[in-house]
Amino acid sequence: MARLHGSDVAAWLLKSTRPPAEIVPGWAPGEERELTRCVRRSYRLELVSPGQPVVLWVSGRASPGVHAVGTVTGPVRQRNGDDDGPVLPVRLTHLPDPVERGELLADPGFRTAEVLRMPAGSNPSWLSTAQLASVQARAGLPGLGPWVP
Repeated sequence: MARLHGSDVAAWLLKSTRPPAEIVPGWAPGEERELTRCVRRSYRLELVSPGQPVVLWVSGRASPGVHAVGTVTGPVRQRNGDDDGPVLPVRLTHLPDPVERGELLADPGFRTAEVLRMPAGSNPSWLSTAQLASVQARAGLPGLGPWVP
């Protein structure tokens, strides 16, 4: 794959094997939380900036898909030291109804998303404008402006 450019990215996609209520016990649908998520060192981190949209993708067998949406709230930083790896601060809202992987796989605007083509790929992954629009439409969120769940 060619190197990703900032103009390619409409939103960042962060992967998790745990749903929101396991990431933050008691995190109920519709509630917003500030947290940091581990990301992999790569040139992509240079493209991430505060204010960009972000989605939380839960992988695995139990309800895979988009479970939360929000924004990047600060720059990528090291967790506790250089050896612990980078983290990304985000503000996420737990969706009342996750957008299921199967639903997105059937969506012509989303089916080419990196997370579907290469599930074990980079974290963060990314969404194009069309892919983000598919998530927003299926989640009942407004268009391509700032998130307003």
